[in-house]
Amino acid sequence: MEHQVIVPVPVEPLRDALADPARVARAVPGLQQDAGAEPVTGRLKLRVGGHSVTYRGTARVTAREDGTYAVEADATEARGTGTVKLALTLRLAATEGGTAVTVEGTANADGRIAELPVDSVSAAVTRLLNRFVESLATPEPAAPPEEGQPAPEAEPTSVFDTEVPPPSLDPAADRLAEDFADTGEPPAEAAHARRTMIGRSAEEVDHAPPRGRYAPVPAPQTVTATSALRWAAPAAALVVASAIVVSRALRKRR
Repeated sequence: MEHQVIVPVPVEPLRDALADPARVARAVPGLQQDAGAEPVTGRLKLRVGGHSVTYRGTARVTAREDGTYAVEADATEARGTGTVKLALTLRLAATEGGTAVTVEGTANADGRIAELPVDSVSAAVTRLLNRFVESLATPEPAAPPEEGQPAPEAEPTSVFDTEVPPPSLDPAADRLAEDFADTGEPPAEAAHARRTMIGRSAEEVDHAPPRGRYAPVPAPQTVTATSALRWAAPAAALVVASAIVVSRALRKRR
């Protein structure tokens, strides 16, 4: 048999995949690997026309000095006595836009598959080879982090990446915002106010007067004319009474 498959990847990634037995096993379509066995060992169901034959066997891929790869496989029917032996050669050649993979070799089989039409068997083998080579050329997804290893930390957000709100009408509030942006910590008054409000009801917080820097400045008390007269009248009466007493005392002495 001779078959060629062209895939849109360079030659080297395919060589790396063929050198990894576990990758080769994952590329065989429908292979159910046996636990604890070699990577390319297990059960494979081959569909031929309206029939299907399940085989249990092992495959091996070996690199040769001339740059080709030898593929050898032995399998036995899972529910019968039929056997299959493959001896294939894979040749990789760079071509425009990818790599041409040429498959040459022989296959000897007996049992149920030997009783099926030759054209159907050839089509099933061609379909299997196409899917195998295309799977080798498909990059595998990145492996998740192993258990016990910390996940990569997210990059911290810079202060310059944070949206700056428009300036308020309160200069004191603007200064507090600038202090928070520089130090990353809330001012002492804001922290104290936040701690004080914790545990208080929403109604108390809404009606509580502001404290600290934001407390309103009491208006200066002005002295009105009425207030001054209220204190001046008793004082004047006291002065007049004292003058009368002093005058009478002087008259008596005379």
